[in-house]
This record gives sequence, structure tokens and C-alpha cells, in this order.
Amino acid sequence: MIDPCVKHFIQYLEAEKNASEHTISNYLIDIRQFCEIVWGEEATAPFKWKSADRFSARKFLVFFQKLEMAPTTTGRKLSALRSFYKFLLREEYVDQNPFSGLNLPKKGNYLPQILSVDEVGRLLDAPVQFDEQQTGSSNPKVKIWREYMVARDSAILEMLYSTGMRINELVQLPEESVDLLSGVARVRGKGKKERLCPLGAPATRTLMKNLELRENVWLLEGKKNVRSPVFLNKNGGPITARSIERMMKKYVLFCGLNAELTPHSLRHSFATHLLDAGADLRSVQELLGHASLSTTQIYTHVSVERLKEVYQLAHPRA
Repeated sequence: MIDPCVKHFIQYLEAEKNASEHTISNYLIDIRQFCEIVWGEEATAPFKWKSADRFSARKFLVFFQKLEMAPTTTGRKLSALRSFYKFLLREEYVDQNPFSGLNLPKKGNYLPQILSVDEVGRLLDAPVQFDEQQTGSSNPKVKIWREYMVARDSAILEMLYSTGMRINELVQLPEESVDLLSGVARVRGKGKKERLCPLGAPATRTLMKNLELRENVWLLEGKKNVRSPVFLNKNGGPITARSIERMMKKYVLFCGLNAELTPHSLRHSFATHLLDAGADLRSVQELLGHASLSTTQIYTHVSVERLKEVYQLAHPRA
């Protein structure tokens, strides 16, 4: 049984805020955690939202601080509950918002993990080089799958770096949104906002090869769908974000790169490399799909930090 207040809140997010499934899912996770922390894991809907007070909100905050969770994550969870209670207050389900006035944890001077241009090149070449070191198989099915997997992994990494799209945007990308002739992908981002992402020549080539070899996998599985995913898993279905994370981790370790790098690091690298090469901040904002320019400005700080490193190494009186 879903709580009626939560159900109403979801309807509000969908109808008025045009929120994506991913955003709604995050809200539900945060609200469920609040219920478990305040009323216990055994508590069931409907919940006593009116009974929550400032101490309940503080208890929620302290719980994540004790876990030493990143301030950005804790802040997002607090913002989610503040928005939820703001809605409950508006709809007169409660008399007060216990999260109103509760200060968000201070964010550190976070700079995203990025790769150098040379490191990106090594990573993008990794699928082919990794496969060359593997023992061959005489099994036709295994050969067809391995050939496709190399093409798929190459295309995924190239697409992430070429477009700067988020990993969830990539896995949800329908084939009809990709125009290989004009080299553009139509991406639906946060808030269901659409934007056009240019495809570089290498990304276009690897994507074409992925689509060609995908047909062989479907012949093996015998399960081609009308709405076909661009990238397949080993069962012929759509690949998941988690699978892409595991795949990239494999190639990161193979290349001897920082083990903490993630698919999102390619998005960070995309933005930083564009700014390093002279792209203007507004254009990068559009390419990334950021609603606010201030979100994009973090990459200018990354570029400045890199300039400082070069200065310290090269200047005789640094």
C-alpha cells in the first residue's frame, strides 16, 4: 500500500514539475529512508506526517552525517524532504515544514575527476586492445557475441565522451533519436528537457558498427523488438547503467588509470576539454543540458587548477 500523501506528491511531480522517472525514484528513496529513520523499518503507510518535527528532521540529517556521507548527497536528501513537506504544507496535510530553516551541510571545494586527453585516448582504445589479449573461441556464438561486445563497448565510451551525456540518458536513448547522417543525437535529460548533442566522427563510426553487429546478436537470440535498444546486454535486452559502470571499471583498470573514474568522469572530461580548447561557457552549458550556468562554472575551476599545476611545474619562480 502506497501512502496517499506520497501518491499525491508523485502526481504533482509528474503533472506540474514534469519530473523524470529517475528524479521521482530518488524522491521515493529519500522519503522511504526518512520514514525508516523516524518511525522505524516496521512502520507502514499511511504515515503520521503531522507528527514529524524539527527533531525528526535533525535526526534524519545526523543519520547521514554519522555515515560520513558526502555533503552533496546529504544536502540533496534534505532538499528532497524539504520539497516534500513544502508540498504537504501547501495541500494542508501538515501544519508546518520541519525542514524549513534547517541548514544544508557545507559543501567542500569539490573538483570532479577528469581524464587528460591522452588518458581518454587510452580508455577509448581499451575495448579492442583488451579483446586482443583474450583467448579466442571456436564457438560461433561466443565469437559473434565477443565481436559485438567490442563494438558496443567502444561505441558507449565514444558516445559518452563525444556528447557529454549522462549515463542514464545514454541507456534510455532510442534508436530513432540518433541521426547518423547529420551526426546528431536528440537526448532527453533532466526534467524531460530535450537537447541536441553533436556526434564526433569516431563516435559515429563506432555507433554504426555497433548497430550493424547488433543484428547478428538478435539472430542468435531470436528476439528483435519493434522499439530496439541501441546497446544490448548479453541476453539481447537493453544494457543497464550498472552494467556500463562495471564495463568501464574493467577498462580503467586495464589501462592502469585511476580506479575511482566512472562514466560520469567522461562527462566531466568532455566539458573541461572543451573549455580548455576555448569553447565559451554558454555553449558548454547547452551541450551538457545544465539548467543553470552556475552548475557549468565548476569546470572553469578545473581548468584554472590545471593551469596552476602547469605554472608550478614550468615557471622558474613559481
